[in-house]
Amino acid sequence: MDSNDRGKEGRQEPEGELGCCGCVLMGVSIFILIIFFPFSLICSLKIVQEYERAVIFRLGRVLSGGAKGPGLFFLMPCVDTFRCVDMRTFSYDIPPQEILSRDSVTVSVDAVIYARIFDAVISICNVENVHSSTRLLAATTLRNVLGTKQLSEILTDREIIAQQMQTILDHATDPWGVKVERVEVKDVRLPVQMQRAMAAEAEATRDARAKVILADGEMKASRSLKEAADIMSQSPCAMQIRYLQTLNSIAAEKNSTIIFPLPIDLLSGLMKK
Repeated sequence: MDSNDRGKEGRQEPEGELGCCGCVLMGVSIFILIIFFPFSLICSLKIVQEYERAVIFRLGRVLSGGAKGPGLFFLMPCVDTFRCVDMRTFSYDIPPQEILSRDSVTVSVDAVIYARIFDAVISICNVENVHSSTRLLAATTLRNVLGTKQLSEILTDREIIAQQMQTILDHATDPWGVKVERVEVKDVRLPVQMQRAMAAEAEATRDARAKVILADGEMKASRSLKEAADIMSQSPCAMQIRYLQTLNSIAAEKNSTIIFPLPIDLLSGLMKK
């Protein structure tokens, strides 16, 4: 059942009889309308904008047919009053709420909600101030929902929290004729000590990851060096060619002093002689 159907059900209430006094007042109203015509006609015609609806009360009772508008409508003098309702989407900025999460961390969270009135009659008859009531209910719902979440969930699952709040608010404000269209969690502010602790934790995690990556690289490099040494040990000429390549690299930098490594195998052969 959608909002329009619920609104129609809310308007299907018996108008009730005016009674003897009501009939007398209606007669007086018609008499005044005829006597002061056309001035009474000018005062009785009202106009509401495209985004507005007028709820008409006749002797304190809601006039059958629901809200009037947009456009021109007629009021009976002395017996009819009306209240105009804005049907556009309105937004509420929920002030920052100090919330204790499930893991005993105090955070300050603020949010914003977007809602609209889908039934003007219900919003006037069922609640005294629909805007104030919706704002207070949104603040309470924000505290209740976030109080069941851990800090990590509050920081990462904002969309899920917003959808949960929208469902709760929409169900609660339905008897008020209000449709909650969207809820957004704006900001989550942590205490300074908690921010420092989380920064230190993140830094330690990054350092540990860097050390693991460096050790992994050294292990792979040593394995590659071992394989290269095994291949070069199979050919004595390969070692000499490697020495010459190293000497060529050092000489390319125009150094005045060149240190050339001497193989231990040659020295061992001379010492034996």
